[in-house]
Amino acid sequence: MNLNALAPRLTCWLTPLLLVACGGDGSDSSGAGTGSTTMAATSGTGSGEATTTGTGTGTGTGTAPTTAEPGSSSGAPTTGGTDGGTSTGSATLETTGGSTDGATSGTTGPLEGPMSLDEIVDGELEKIAEGHAFTEGPAWSPDGYLLYSDIPANTIFQWTENGGSSAFITPSGNSNGLIFDGMGRLLAAEHGGRRISRRVLGQDAQTVVDQFEGKKLNSPNDLVLRSDGTIYFTDPPYGIQPQQQEQAFQGVFRVDPRGQISLVADDFDRPNGIVLSPDEKTLYVADTATEQVRSFDVQPGGEALGGAVFVDLKSDLQGNPDGMAIDVFGDLYVTGGGGVRVVTPAGAVLGTIMVPGGVTNCTFGDPDGMALFLTAPPNVYRIRLKVKGAGLP
Repeated sequence: MNLNALAPRLTCWLTPLLLVACGGDGSDSSGAGTGSTTMAATSGTGSGEATTTGTGTGTGTGTAPTTAEPGSSSGAPTTGGTDGGTSTGSATLETTGGSTDGATSGTTGPLEGPMSLDEIVDGELEKIAEGHAFTEGPAWSPDGYLLYSDIPANTIFQWTENGGSSAFITPSGNSNGLIFDGMGRLLAAEHGGRRISRRVLGQDAQTVVDQFEGKKLNSPNDLVLRSDGTIYFTDPPYGIQPQQQEQAFQGVFRVDPRGQISLVADDFDRPNGIVLSPDEKTLYVADTATEQVRSFDVQPGGEALGGAVFVDLKSDLQGNPDGMAIDVFGDLYVTGGGGVRVVTPAGAVLGTIMVPGGVTNCTFGDPDGMALFLTAPPNVYRIRLKVKGAGLP
């Protein structure tokens, strides 16, 4: 562990403790993955055909393994059902030390973040969906449900606490990362469409951006939204064949609120997960190939500068850095390395929440924002936490 990186938290911990319960539109464009949309009936913005193309049935059996194990993301049905119930198991916490007491810097000072995984995890790992091909891109809806992508199935699935999982949007453009904007519209990074799309639920998706300097994007992978509507996204070549690539690099891009695209960085090998710090001053981007997370300083106008290595996460365990989430303290939750690594804003690794199989992405959710949802093909998991996700009500 980097003790210097934890010094601010150790200083605070040695003081008297106070336990705190944490409680622009783009132009229309045709492209791959567009067409009619079939959606499951649900609350949300917009209206549309309310027919379900698949429903989740059955209940989970057994318990989730407590340590990482080799898993496969192939061979599952591409349009098959998912688990409508849950199966529970203990999550193994590989911690690198620290106190188990939550702390603040004083009754009037800023709230300090957790110093160990014991201060973060508050429940058992639950399997909430199974039987997919390759799950990715989880996003929590402001209307109180989870969406996630099954990329080969060309479908976005919905999960609700009482109803389990069912097909929600198909075709999805082989979507990967998903996120809701402030108006309740769904944005998607589409492999098949090679674009960032946006839709009012119940309507067809519209293109936000699908090219840079007159050439098609590779296959947008993940995205994050700034509060002013700026979109940052990663563009590796995972969803295309080598002969299809038009860009000479694997980039990180910014789309400003007017819909203008600009390059943030072109020196990544495989840019993947992307998140903003709670104050929106730092942009974090995972590079799957180098097993690192890099950070950029976000300027008032939205430009992201820098790109220094923030943390190196090389591991012999299953999975390289992929999708990420962030909590209200600015702690990063980076998938890979046997589960989800928790990294403080100072770059100290608190430990790993072990998850069976390879985890591809994660997001905060539940009505109180204090659960972490994880896609680990062919499954989806949830684990309750003691901390809240950033940007949630």
